[in-house]
Formats: sequence, structure tokens, C-alpha cells
Amino acid sequence: METYGKILLIAMPIFLLLVLMEKLYGHLRNKDTVRNMDMISSLSSGITNVTKDVLGLSIVILSYGWLVQKLAIVHTQSNLLIYFIAFISLDFSGYWVHRIAHEYNFFWNNHIIHHSSEEFNLACALRQSVAVFVRIFAFLLFPAAIFGVPANVIAIVAPLHLFAQFWYHTQHINKMGWLEKIIVTPSHHRVHHAINPEYLDKNYGQIFIFWDKLFGTFQEELPSVPAVYGITRPVRTWNPIKINFMHMILLIKDAWRTKSWKDKLRIWMMPTGWRPADVAEKYPVYKIEDVYHFEKYNPSSTPLMQAWSWFQVTILFLLISYLFGNLALINRMNGSFIYVYGLFIFLTVYAYTELMDKNSFAFVWELIKNVLGLFMILHYGDWFGISGISSFINTYLMTYFIFSSIVSAAFCYSFQKEKATLHYVTENV
Repeated sequence: METYGKILLIAMPIFLLLVLMEKLYGHLRNKDTVRNMDMISSLSSGITNVTKDVLGLSIVILSYGWLVQKLAIVHTQSNLLIYFIAFISLDFSGYWVHRIAHEYNFFWNNHIIHHSSEEFNLACALRQSVAVFVRIFAFLLFPAAIFGVPANVIAIVAPLHLFAQFWYHTQHINKMGWLEKIIVTPSHHRVHHAINPEYLDKNYGQIFIFWDKLFGTFQEELPSVPAVYGITRPVRTWNPIKINFMHMILLIKDAWRTKSWKDKLRIWMMPTGWRPADVAEKYPVYKIEDVYHFEKYNPSSTPLMQAWSWFQVTILFLLISYLFGNLALINRMNGSFIYVYGLFIFLTVYAYTELMDKNSFAFVWELIKNVLGLFMILHYGDWFGISGISSFINTYLMTYFIFSSIVSAAFCYSFQKEKATLHYVTENV
């Protein structure tokens, strides 16, 4: 937990810098692929994901360590070979986990967030799931287990394998010659993120593209078919926490509403997007039919709203950096404090992304988050030991909590006025 937190302290600023550099590069080249609010939503999703991972909020049904004990035939001695086998095994496992997530209704909920952006850029790479509470695919690491790769090696290689999947989420790199035959490139991954019929459910590889060629899921990017990004049932929200669970909520509703007991049972493992016929007819869900003619989600936002959203992300980035750098200290203070801190982070993201969606109820979430923050400082006299850095920070934080509530209330009031005006105009046309 603490080691991963320290790794993230280094990785997060690097990822953020690269995201901003891509935005600047696109602006200078007159090919800006990064919309402000979409970027903020992606960054917020990344924050919730790493928070969940650091707090260890998931259960492993079958541990890799158990697999090694049961399956190891040899115990590889070469350090270099051990890490090579671990990397290849993780990539093999990643291919199948990725493919399963795309092909079965139940598992799509764990991956929908990653495809939810209607843009394709480095920021969308940070859209990772917080909905995976039970991990059941450790058995796909059996190649590493057979060669006796220790669990601690897998633990070291896994984050490196994940971070190596960041760079190819971009539209600014064209085809890469002979590398296209070996590794996953931006061209390959543009295909994967596209909703064009020609591209759907292709190129599941994470680092190496030869898995797709071996298992029949490869598709080259076609010059005549420009990629259109997103998902065919668009999420139409900036709130990453809502996106993480909306597919599962729909599955539960459909299973409850259908009259067929057969459909109630099979809906979970049917192909992604499948719905019982009676429910689909009675409760239709919007689906993009023509990928070249649909309106991207983009609720109007003033420069002030965009500036406020960036301010919220900046504050959250500083607060989460403090958490990751002081996990041991916070744990020593009180074992439950890191989970309270995690709750605060999730409430923060939920509140300001609801505001970005122009949801008038956003103020309630903002108030809950700020009351929690004020309570922690006033009741315990400190924000999780932060006074060790400066005695003034607690005062700044209390000011922020109060100010944030006022600003949120003002925005929500303006949303209500805007809706009332629109309603009046509509009624009188």
C-alpha cells in the first residue's frame, strides 16, 4: 500500500504533465483532441481509481501465490528471465481479461469507464475502473506460475505493465512501421476505442499485438474508415463514479423487469449490450445507430465554470498527494482514517463532476463533502496530521470548504434560473 502510494507520487505528476503537453501540442498544430471538461472527467476518474487501489478496496478470490504453490514445475533462477516471463504472462492475462470484459455483459461494467470518453487522448487512458471489487482472473497468470515466478515479482512488474499502456492513447502518432507487427501502437488502439462497426471488439492487446493476430481479433486501422470514439450507448455524464456503475444498474433493472426467468439468469453472461426482448421494447435505451452523425455530450459551460472545475481538480490533486505520501502517518493516527480520507476524495469527485453536469443537486454533495472536511479539522484539531507541514494549512482548508460550498450554491442557483428561463420560453413559444 505505502510502496504503491510512493510510486504514484512520482507517476501522477508525470502523467498530468504529459496530458497537458498533448493539449498544448494539439492546440499549436490546430488539432486539439482534448476538451476541457472531458479531460477533467478523465483526470477525476484516474484519481478515484488510484485511491481505490491504494486503499486495497478489492478481494482476490484466487491468489497468485496459491497458484505458484500448486502449479510451479520449475523455479527459474535468472533474474532477467523471471521478469521477462512475468511481463509476457501479465500481457497474456491482460489480453484475455480485456477480451472477456468486452464480450460479456457482467464484466463490461468493469471496463465501460475506460471507453466512456468520446475523445481519444492521453487523458482518457486514466479512465480506469473503481467497480472491480472482486478479482477472479488470477488463474490466467498460470504461465508465470508454472515457471515459479514469485508473487513479489508480479507485484513489481504489474504497475510497470499498466503504466506502459498510457502512451498509445493519442491521435498525434501515425503508424509506426515495423513496430506495428510487434507492439500495440496508437493506430492499433485507436481501432480498439472506436465504435465504427468495422472496428468494434478488436485489438485487445495491451503491450504486444501478436495476441490479437494469434487469437483472431486483430483489425488494422483503415484510411477510409476514420475512427469515431466512445461507446454505442453513450454515458452522457462527466461523473466517473456514475459511469462506473451505470451498466450494472441497467443489468439489475433489466433482470428485475423481464418476465422471463431464463432471461433473468442468462442476462449476466450474454454478449455485451444484450437485453431481454420484453424489457428492451418497454424500456428502450438510446443507442448510436449512425456513428458519423450524433451529438457528443457537451453541456454548455461558462469560462468561470471551467476555471472552477480546474481549481477543484488542483485542490484534489494536492490533497491526494498528501494522502499517498503520508499513508503510514495517517494509519498510525487511526486505522480507519485512510478510508475516511478515501470517502472524502470520492465525495469531492462526485460533487464537482455533478456540478459540471449542471445538476442542481450537486450542492448537496458539495455540502456533505465540506461538512465532513470541517468536522475532521474541528473535531480532531488537524487535517490528518497536515499541521506537521504548516500550522496554517488547516485554516486554508477550512476556508476552502466554506468558500467551495458558497460557490457551488451560486452555480446551482444559476442552473435553476437557466432552467426556469428555458421552461418559460418553451411554454410561451
